[in-house]
Amino acid sequence: MPKYMCEAKYTAEGKRGLLKDKASSRQAVVEKLFTALGGKLESMYFCFGDSDVIIIGDFPDNTSAAAVSAVVSASGVVDAKIVVLLTVAEMDQALNKAPEYRPPSA
Repeated sequence: MPKYMCEAKYTAEGKRGLLKDKASSRQAVVEKLFTALGGKLESMYFCFGDSDVIIIGDFPDNTSAAAVSAVVSASGVVDAKIVVLLTVAEMDQALNKAPEYRPPSA
């Protein structure tokens, strides 16, 4: 199953909700969201910096991952960005394809 990373940033209202609900409650919600779409939560970390939360998990396809991003961002209290992750083997396969390309400046 394809692997994805979700970077999320809470609004002030979202942070107030986190203080009230606690991190373990939010993890349960995320796990339920992933499984509802046939996915699996691998890990969830709270962090400092540009993101408040980093989530790693699997989804059966890009549309399932996009559905999660859309519903979470539509809540208005979390800004979520989903990134597709490639294994080293997948990247090697991509590099072996080497299609011909002429850049615009050439």
